[in-house]
Amino acid sequence: MRLADKLLAEIDASPWMVSSSATDYPLNAVIEPHSHRNKHQLIYAISGVMVVTSALNQWTVPPSRGIWMPCGQVHAIRCIGSVRMRSVFVRPDSLADMPAECRAVAISPLLGELIRAAVAINQPYADDSREARVMRLILDELRILPTLPLHLPQPADLRIQPICSTLQDNPGDASTLADWSTRLGLDEKTIQRLFQKGTGMTFGQWRQQARLLLALERIALGEKIIDIAGELGYDSPSAFATMFKKQFGTTPSQFFK
Repeated sequence: MRLADKLLAEIDASPWMVSSSATDYPLNAVIEPHSHRNKHQLIYAISGVMVVTSALNQWTVPPSRGIWMPCGQVHAIRCIGSVRMRSVFVRPDSLADMPAECRAVAISPLLGELIRAAVAINQPYADDSREARVMRLILDELRILPTLPLHLPQPADLRIQPICSTLQDNPGDASTLADWSTRLGLDEKTIQRLFQKGTGMTFGQWRQQARLLLALERIALGEKIIDIAGELGYDSPSAFATMFKKQFGTTPSQFFK
């Protein structure tokens, strides 16, 4: 799906410090790459899972979590199932010291309710009105958004991209560094160095993060934990659950509740 140029222009031209919109997307929709030149965006789904990509980065975003997308950043969105998306657009001069890079963030219950209320607010509104207070409170909440570990960096170096592509297509692939070294004709230390330089992670850390983020997609679609654990290469559902809780702070069965 391509966002209309008219819609993007309207968002960028809006004079308001903060505004909100609601859009529902059908099953497995893909929103093509685009950017907002003059607005930061908080992308938030009240239901459904989004996979957001920007440059060499990817985030898997479940409900009650969101993506902070600074203005000018080209991004695309893939919907896992159907998605009910709610966005907050913010003029850069209305929020000082906000992150200049994309990041996954937690959406507090308060912020979630404020966004729902903001969708129904019509512009313009008086400075001393309830509507204005709702919008100012949204800005306050945006300043304290906690970052979440839902990020999977994609290395630019072509030498290790076959590893990343294979693991995302077949996350249960159990090939070791030695296996990849033989397959690619690269020294094991070189592979580790390229992963560290390109992603900030070791090979093992990157593979684990790729598996866990794919697990989020499958849990959202209602697949059984025992099936997910096996397909992702874990020895048992308990081993998968332990690693999942270590990364996300909760068990797979509780994550979406």
